[in-house]
Amino acid sequence: MASKASENLDDWRTETLERIRELIEQAAPDAVEEVKWRKPSNPAGVPTWSQGGILCTGETYKDKVKVTFAKGASLPDPSGLFNSSLDGNARRAIDFFEGDKVKATAFKALIRAAVKLNAAKK
Repeated sequence: MASKASENLDDWRTETLERIRELIEQAAPDAVEEVKWRKPSNPAGVPTWSQGGILCTGETYKDKVKVTFAKGASLPDPSGLFNSSLDGNARRAIDFFEGDKVKATAFKALIRAAVKLNAAKK
């Protein structure tokens, strides 16, 4: 498995990203996690999950964990999880702040919808 971008953190952000990772594995067991976009300002890179194309990325910031869905604008979000990058034509994101709980059922539904959308594009 690729090195985890969260490995240099040891706080709520690490716990949140680990929870996201766990839910993605449950919802899309065939998804592949890779670390992409390594650079001097972010040597650990960005965890990226793909299955038939990019599903989402998970980035840690000082005050949040941002999960960005590559084709989020095309995904149904009946639970209203998307709360960031709402003006874009393609991407949508969920910003998790300290103390936020991940709504597991709704999050896994988004992952499954992203897998289905990628499969339909083939």
